[in-house]
Amino acid sequence: MTAVEFIEPISHEDGVAQAKALFSKTYGVEPEGVWAAPGRVNLIGEHTDYNAGLCLPIALPHRTFIALSPREDTKVRVVSDVAPDKVAEADLDGLEARGVDGWSAYPTGVAWALREAGFSKVQGFDAAFVSCVPLGSGLSSSAAMTCSTALALDDVYGLGYGDSDAGRVTLINAAIKSENEMAGASTGGLDQNASMRCTAGHALLLDCRPELTPLENVSQQEFDLDKYGLELLVVDTQAPHQLNDGQYAQRRATCEEAARILGVANLRVAADGIAKLMTRSRLLRKHWTLCRTRP
Repeated sequence: MTAVEFIEPISHEDGVAQAKALFSKTYGVEPEGVWAAPGRVNLIGEHTDYNAGLCLPIALPHRTFIALSPREDTKVRVVSDVAPDKVAEADLDGLEARGVDGWSAYPTGVAWALREAGFSKVQGFDAAFVSCVPLGSGLSSSAAMTCSTALALDDVYGLGYGDSDAGRVTLINAAIKSENEMAGASTGGLDQNASMRCTAGHALLLDCRPELTPLENVSQQEFDLDKYGLELLVVDTQAPHQLNDGQYAQRRATCEEAARILGVANLRVAADGIAKLMTRSRLLRKHWTLCRTRP
């Protein structure tokens, strides 16, 4: 069996320094700033976000750092520490869904999504990414990338949404749209909400029922393991994970088809119905027992 090497989180100071260094080496100038967003571990609720269910993620100390400067045109240039000598380029002018190939679709798609949402002041940018979120491990490295990009663009273009939970919902929507429509990942929103809304010492209880507003569907649940002398064991199964390889979209389509066959809006409705049926059946069994023991 191949040994798995644990990837240590990068400190904030080191992440900022490394992102700045990669940016300066690539573009020959200093970036306007550095922003970051974390990966996540999901305690409960896999594939439940798009089924209107419950999720309970926590943020990881592992983060993706983005050094970024805005441009005066619509061009996008991005580089990553995974391949520091390869700069990917795109143009927001006339860009349509699925118009960018490869990993650069994720950050480019965020700017595209913001422009699609009416934020016309968002233009192109140069960016450099440094990340310690393990890739392809189901820890939301893609959401860490799109969310850090959204925070950076919000700041440099003065949109004013990054400083409040209500405002971050707008940025989350852009990150989701980027992954779903530009990168073709078909996510349900769990990862982006976790990356943007988790707080230290808490797990984020996310209720994905569509009738709830984005400010009604979350609550912070205490999850301070140190307080109780506990640790959380996260196991790498070494099963490769890619949101845009079609398997995630296939699972989502299967769930939606199951809901259609059952005649319900989503599988949350079906699950609630089953729970009620089980409660009623227990009551009925109790009633039958009483009938049998009646004199």
